[in-house]
Amino acid sequence: MGSRSRVSNSAFCVTAVMLLNMCSQPAPPPRGDRPARSSEAGAPRVVLPDGSAVHVELATDQTTRAQGLMFRDRLRPNTGMLFIFPEVGGQSFWMKNTLIPLDIIFLDAEGRVKHVSHDTPPCKADPCPGYPPNAVPALYVLEVAGGVARQHGISEGAVLKLEGIENVVVR
Repeated sequence: MGSRSRVSNSAFCVTAVMLLNMCSQPAPPPRGDRPARSSEAGAPRVVLPDGSAVHVELATDQTTRAQGLMFRDRLRPNTGMLFIFPEVGGQSFWMKNTLIPLDIIFLDAEGRVKHVSHDTPPCKADPCPGYPPNAVPALYVLEVAGGVARQHGISEGAVLKLEGIENVVVR
């Protein structure tokens, strides 16, 4: 009976460890894109210097900020992700498990562009480099498809207008 209990306990422990490992890894989102409620009035969006708008998914907590745009094989035109941090701090991003090149745009509390990482390539092998190499003080980071920043004239000093995020809870 003693050995049977040990086997059952061992099997239980192995199963528990496997479940914990599965739960600790963020599940990849469905392949493709997921627009952020772009048809709803008041949906979050970022207005670019040329007046065009990018409808954004919001990353407002540690889990969604860590997941970001991983595993996406494309982004629909005029869509992206806006990362919102609880306070201004040194931000650096990496492209682990990211399948497409992205423009990563770092913004201060007023929406002023502090840095643009153009056409940031997917990471092919560990360790993945951080972008930019030195963290940039930012409250917001906008990720869009590679080439969008140049196409719309986004450069350091430009101001982007953030809409539909007034009542968002950030953790």
